[in-house]
Amino acid sequence: MVKHRQVMRRGRRSQMGISFTDPGVSMDLLRVVLQPYISADIKAVMDKYMPLLQKASQNVRDNVGNEVDAERLVREIGCSAIEHAKEMYQEPSKSSTAQVKASHKRFKQMNNDNSPLFSPSPAPKPRRKRKQPAQVLPSDRKVPYTSVSKPKSSDPVKREGPKWDPVRLVESITFVLGSRANKALGMGGTRGRLYVKHPNIFKYPADSQDKHWLAEQHYMPATSGKMAYLLAEADIRELSESDDYRDSADLQMHEIRPFCVPSWMLEKMKVLMAAARTDRP
Repeated sequence: MVKHRQVMRRGRRSQMGISFTDPGVSMDLLRVVLQPYISADIKAVMDKYMPLLQKASQNVRDNVGNEVDAERLVREIGCSAIEHAKEMYQEPSKSSTAQVKASHKRFKQMNNDNSPLFSPSPAPKPRRKRKQPAQVLPSDRKVPYTSVSKPKSSDPVKREGPKWDPVRLVESITFVLGSRANKALGMGGTRGRLYVKHPNIFKYPADSQDKHWLAEQHYMPATSGKMAYLLAEADIRELSESDDYRDSADLQMHEIRPFCVPSWMLEKMKVLMAAARTDRP
């Protein structure tokens, strides 16, 4: 019996030695000590983005219905953000690398010029040209050789500089409806012509909450189901003074009718402007 107890004691000592010399256990003990400070720092970071998350969840609730739990949405997106932050400390694998590439591809597709967020309308399908009947030429007449000119690729749209700095979106800034800006610059009723001609101008697509406010303020019809864009009045006036419009007989700057927007709409504009910049790091 004595020998048995001695063996058991040696076994416990050996097990304890293995546990305390395990690198994982040692680091986890340090983590336990630091965890309150780490959690406090994480909370401070999440509190920084909490106002934006709360406004976004409230916007979802207004669009979908009161049955949506806005607070639950905020908690879920907070947990999801912290969960995705763990990827920085995980060993890269083929699957995770593929997911990152796929997410980058989706972001580029959402942020390109053909995206519904930045384009006035879907790109029209090219019409098929009818084949011309073959021209019969005399056998002794040679057909002159003509080189086929390839279309030049359009330059990428640049969304950068002071006009795309969210700092400019202060409470005193005034906006105009895209339809009125189009008319003021003498482009008539052709929807989207302004955006095609000046793709680098900032335009904010109004959602249902924004449209409801615009209709209440009588800036647009309440029954309008069309896409509504808001543009900075200063940008439109700057265009009107350029060589393209200054001497135009169709210029009607009295049509712009500028107005200010509430702070909650400005916050959404800032998020969009920061995400759409082409010179962001």
